[in-house]
Amino acid sequence: MTDIATPEAPAAGTDNAAAQRQVLLQKIYVKDASLEVPLAPQIFTRQWQPTLDVQVNTDAKPLEGDALQVVLAVTVTAKLGEDVAFLVEAQQAGIFTVRGFTLAEEKAAVAAAYCPNLLFPFARETIADLVQRAGFPQLLLQPINFDALYLEHLQRARAQAAAGDLAPASNTVN
Repeated sequence: MTDIATPEAPAAGTDNAAAQRQVLLQKIYVKDASLEVPLAPQIFTRQWQPTLDVQVNTDAKPLEGDALQVVLAVTVTAKLGEDVAFLVEAQQAGIFTVRGFTLAEEKAAVAAAYCPNLLFPFARETIADLVQRAGFPQLLLQPINFDALYLEHLQRARAQAAAGDLAPASNTVN
């Protein structure tokens, strides 16, 4: 087992619980992968200048004890004009042991940002391999900053919650 987040020695007067925080990577695996080339072989006779649509989703589920499964789903659709050249999806998953985090916000950040950051290079490699095996030119997905995406998600959720607090609680008239 590899200790991914090794805590530093606690400074004098720091909380010992913070020093016991750990995220241990137990397993990385491809949960699902698919590739569709609906117009093969005709698509290979066309000039290759695709438009790409990249969709990324994450899902985290608690397992037994301190274990957590995180699934990073990456879907890439390449189009030539209106025609789909290929559609490739990879669900890269990991099992992590997450312990020592007492606040729900901290656990959520680990599941939504830290773990996907670890999984993404593996998902990128799976996508690139499938695309190349399908006969298309090399596809290199750009890095994704999951920390920034998670913070953006939190800000949106807080803004929606604040807007909800300003809305009337009921439509009934007394």
